Amino acid sequence: MKESERINIWKKEESAAHIHGWDFSHIEGKYTEETDLPWNYQRIILDYLKPEMKLLDIDTGGGEFLLSLRHPYEKTSATEAYPSNIQLCEETLLPLGIDFRACDGKAMLPFGDDEFDMVINRHGDFNVKEIHRVVKHGGIFVTEQVGAENDRELVELVLGKTELPFPEQYLNIVREQFCDAGFDVLDAQECFRPIKFFDIGALVWFAHIIEWEFPDFSVDRCKNSLLHAQQILDQNGCVEGKIHRFLLVLRKAK
Repeated sequence: MKESERINIWKKEESAAHIHGWDFSHIEGKYTEETDLPWNYQRIILDYLKPEMKLLDIDTGGGEFLLSLRHPYEKTSATEAYPSNIQLCEETLLPLGIDFRACDGKAMLPFGDDEFDMVINRHGDFNVKEIHRVVKHGGIFVTEQVGAENDRELVELVLGKTELPFPEQYLNIVREQFCDAGFDVLDAQECFRPIKFFDIGALVWFAHIIEWEFPDFSVDRCKNSLLHAQQILDQNGCVEGKIHRFLLVLRKAK
C-alpha cells in the first residue's frame, strides 16, 4: 500500500473517532487489552452486593456496566459528567427508575450523608472525602483505576516523551489517601498487562478517544511516528504497550 493511501485511511479513522457511552466496538478485533487482569471487577462487586443494598456508580459512562449488575433499579443511583454520556444515561437509565445525576466525580456528590451501602467506580474520577461522606458506616467502596503509566509505550511511540497526565495514580498513593480518610483496606492489587494493536488505524482512533493520554495528537502532526509504527507492526505483527491498572476494595471504618 502506498504511503498516501495509508495516511488517507488513518485520517478517516481520525474523523470517525467519536464515542457513544464507553463503546470500543469500532476497533473490535483490531486491538486487545484487559484480557488477563488478575481480578474480575464485576465478580468482586457481586461478592459484596446484596439486593437490599443501595448502590451508587460514580462516572458510570453510558451505564452499560451498571446495568450488567442487574441490581434493583429503585436501589440504584449513578453519576456521569461527559456530555454525550449524560444524554445517553438520561435516555437509558432514568426511564428504568435509576436515580441518575449529571455530576463530575471529583465534585460534591448530589446525595445525602451516609446514603449508600456500596459505591463503585471503574476508571472514573473520584473525591475521597465525598465518597467517605456518602458511604454508610461499614459500607463498601470498590474501584478499578487506570494507573499513571498506562499506555506509555504507545504514547511515546507516536508523541515522544510527554508528562504523565495523572502522576498520582499509583496504588500506594491512592490507598494511603483512603486510609487517611477512614477506610480499611479489604483488597489492594496493581498490575501491568499488554495492550496490542494489529492495525495502525485503530491506534489512531484510540489515541483520539483517549485524548488525555495523547495530547495534541493528529495524523498530520504524528505522520512520521505513525509510519514508523506501521513498520513495527509489519515486522512484529502488532504494536504493543502496557496498561496500568489497580484495584481497591475498602470498608468505611470511621
